[in-house]
Amino acid sequence: MKLDIPRFDKSRILVVGDVMLDRYWHGGTSRISPEAPVAVVRVQNTKDSPGGAGNVALNIAALGAAASLVGIVGDDVPGKELETSLNAAGVFCNFHRTTDKPTITKLRVISRHQQLIRLDFEEAFDEADASHLSARVGELLDSVDVMILSDYNKGALLRVQDLVGLARKASVPVMIDPKGEDFSIYRGAALLKPNLHEFETIVGPCSSEQELVTKGQQMLRDLELGALLITRGENGMTLIREDGSEQHFPARARDVFDVTGAGDTVIAVVAASVAAGHSLSEAVALANIAAGLVVAKLGTAAISGPELRREVQRDGGSDRGVMTRQQLLLAVADARAHGEKIVFTNGCFDIIHAGHVGYLKEAKRQGDRLIVAINDDQSVTRLKGKGRPINPVDRRMAVVSGLESVDWVVSFTEDTPETLLQEIKPDLLIKGGDYGINEVVGSSFVESYGGRVKVLAFLDNCSTSAIVSKIQDDL
Repeated sequence: MKLDIPRFDKSRILVVGDVMLDRYWHGGTSRISPEAPVAVVRVQNTKDSPGGAGNVALNIAALGAAASLVGIVGDDVPGKELETSLNAAGVFCNFHRTTDKPTITKLRVISRHQQLIRLDFEEAFDEADASHLSARVGELLDSVDVMILSDYNKGALLRVQDLVGLARKASVPVMIDPKGEDFSIYRGAALLKPNLHEFETIVGPCSSEQELVTKGQQMLRDLELGALLITRGENGMTLIREDGSEQHFPARARDVFDVTGAGDTVIAVVAASVAAGHSLSEAVALANIAAGLVVAKLGTAAISGPELRREVQRDGGSDRGVMTRQQLLLAVADARAHGEKIVFTNGCFDIIHAGHVGYLKEAKRQGDRLIVAINDDQSVTRLKGKGRPINPVDRRMAVVSGLESVDWVVSFTEDTPETLLQEIKPDLLIKGGDYGINEVVGSSFVESYGGRVKVLAFLDNCSTSAIVSKIQDDL
């Protein structure tokens, strides 16, 4: 399956569920307490992050999609901190504030990338609290594409069937991250996403792939689900559809530091991808890649659109090589999102020689990503005369893209690359040869926005024209 990144900015997702504050205390550990056989942690920094349904909404916003969040918080400082943090990340919060219960807070003490202890501050919400959410959801359903119910069994979703009914009446698909020992409350969902432990709690142990699929198909029928997505840790994910078909997605994680919040990332990416027009299979494949990224981070974390796009490109081998202009602009945007310095150079590159190789290697040393723009055949003929180019543009691009120092190669039809420069706005424009900086095409434009221009010398006696002349003389 060839994947691409959908237009997440077209997706509108409503998240409803258990909102909580994830609090992290980090510090070094070098001794055991004299008071008890426990490690002494010297707290050096702290971090607060939205957790539960808040983390789902945060993941959606990080992708670039529109996220609305409905949940319950206490009328307290943690509740206000949550709302402030989520609003700053672009999440629209519509919270019910309860005066007799605190905002759910989970405190984790971490040392040397290991979680030592978790302290929970919470009181479960009751049906009176949950009843406030239906009216808020009803007001928002007309303006969203998908609704996610994020259930952490804290009480916000005690009236989950009311919410599913409202969404189905509004023709909005419902995707649910479940909890507990009774999945019948999620009847009618478009997608149910339990992890393997949660699934086996309902159906019993699954000793084989076939047993897992068979029990999954039975759950689909019993609960009238559109699809079932079972996340299985190091064994990846299994998607079972309404028609009984199944797909298996192998795990993608290279390093696993912390699985906290990985399920939030999965359902966020699936919902945002489907809302943007991707098929469910494509959406799950993207979510599988995102899960592999998020478990390599410590604590609850969100995967951004550029991060996911870069990993998809890397997976498809498209993070380097020959590109169209549109592909190049996306690649440059991703590189900039990661703080990388863009270097640009251009030329005909008709016959690659030692001078080209040397100056391109030096050009790459000036930054993080090197773009080589190559004149197409017609523009080379206009610049160099009849009989040039010797090699057509596709072959010239293939050779240049094979050089280790080159990241991206693109062609242009004009005599100069000025239009490309205006689209890309590189940090550094480099030219090889005996030019003065003022003679380099595009130098004034690059310097106008704060970019730099630099000329690198070719090796002595190296030029394509000289090589061609020598060949002609020898004939």
